[in-house]
Amino acid sequence: GYRVSLQGNFFGRNHTYITFPEYNPCKHIKLDPPLNIQSNVTASKCQIWWSVPWYLVEILQYELQYKEYSTSWEVALNKTPPSSLPQIEIEATELRSGIAYIARVRCKVSENEDSYHSQWSEWSQTTVFQRAGVPKLSEKILNTRTMQFLFIPLSFGTLLYLFWNCKLSQKASPALTFPRQLLSFSHSIICTMGILR
Repeated sequence: GYRVSLQGNFFGRNHTYITFPEYNPCKHIKLDPPLNIQSNVTASKCQIWWSVPWYLVEILQYELQYKEYSTSWEVALNKTPPSSLPQIEIEATELRSGIAYIARVRCKVSENEDSYHSQWSEWSQTTVFQRAGVPKLSEKILNTRTMQFLFIPLSFGTLLYLFWNCKLSQKASPALTFPRQLLSFSHSIICTMGILR
């Protein structure tokens, strides 16, 4: 350990002030921030990892901050990795689709470590990531499915209309009129089905 004192001339007299009677550098460490922070996004999660000196890996703890790119750090969310490994995962459900995010990380000696003690490091450089947008049906597919859902009730309604129209018709040969209209309608149905396919 060390004894830290402050000496100076105050009001024309020399004074010595004891700042730390017993100063142990191992208990007052401030680490450099983690390096090389990177990210990778999949459909289910975002993986973020970084680098620290190999001899410190087992005694460090980390804090990750992430936020939407366009917002300030004051509203950032914090996450703590479950282990001392320099990595963390964010579930895709925690991210808004199509929005860019930015993250940073800092480190310090773990509270469980007896030999050393430190304050938080400065924040690392940042990494930017974005959850992929949810795939959407194209307009053509959407319109085709809509037409398919509407096709059956419309067809049934048209058949009923033709049937009652022919039945109530005052023409001389209703027996010939209905088959001709039905044949024409059937041809329209076949053409429509061909278009939908």
